[in-house]
Amino acid sequence: QVQLVESGGGTVQAGGSLRLSCAASGRYGMGWFRQAPGKEREFVAYINWSGESTGYADSVKGRFTLSRDNAKNTVYLQMNSLKPEDTARYYCAAGWATNPMNDEYRYWGQGTQVTVSS
Repeated sequence: QVQLVESGGGTVQAGGSLRLSCAASGRYGMGWFRQAPGKEREFVAYINWSGESTGYADSVKGRFTLSRDNAKNTVYLQMNSLKPEDTARYYCAAGWATNPMNDEYRYWGQGTQVTVSS
C-alpha cells in the first residue's frame, strides 16, 4: 500500500506563494488535484516518475511549478501569484491509469487546505 503525505498548506494573501510537498512510499507518476467547496475535484498538475514530463491546468499554467526529488520520493508544487480562486483542498495522487489529467489515480493523500485571501 502506497502512502502519500501532503504538507505545506495554509493561508496566504492574494499574490503570495506557497509550496506543497507530497512524500510517497515509492516512485510513481504523481499528480495534484484540488477541490473547492461545492465544486468538483479538478486537475492541477502532473509529473511523470522521472520528472522529465509535466503538465498543468490552464488556470495555473505559468504560476505553478511541479518538481520532484526522487532521492526523497517527494514532489513539490510551488504556487506563486496565488489568487482567491485557488482556494481549495489540494490532493496529491500517485499512479495514474492512462491519462494523468484524469482523476483515475490508484493512490490518494488526505489533502491539505490552501486558502487565499483577497
